Amino acid sequence: MDSPMSQDSPIEKEPRPIGRKAAKAKRGSNSSKNASKFLEELSKHQDMRIEMDLKQQEHDMAIQLEYAKEREYVRKEREYVREQNIEKKDRETMAMDISHMSPKTKQFWKLERRHVMRRRLFRDDGPSNKDWLNDENH
Repeated sequence: MDSPMSQDSPIEKEPRPIGRKAAKAKRGSNSSKNASKFLEELSKHQDMRIEMDLKQQEHDMAIQLEYAKEREYVRKEREYVREQNIEKKDRETMAMDISHMSPKTKQFWKLERRHVMRRRLFRDDGPSNKDWLNDENH
């Protein structure tokens, strides 16, 4: 049912002003443009964040590598000191004068000398003057 006013009214409806529909359409497209700009910015920020995270990971790995090298150097240095101490003890054992000792003490030191000679003879790592701090194989 139509309202009686619309049928009998001598004044015809005026058409909507020109441009109103276009303005609405433009507003709609602007919001989609704004959304796409927002998504682009969001994507850029995510890419930047990923890049920063990768750089941080690379930095962390470099630090871990340095720590590993330092630990390895300290380990080699300790091993070198240990070897030097063993060699010093072995030299002292081999140089000990046992002529004035009792027979049991002489026997003990003779056995100690044998242990030193056996250990030196069957050593796997080569000569005793090995440079542990600059050795690339260990």
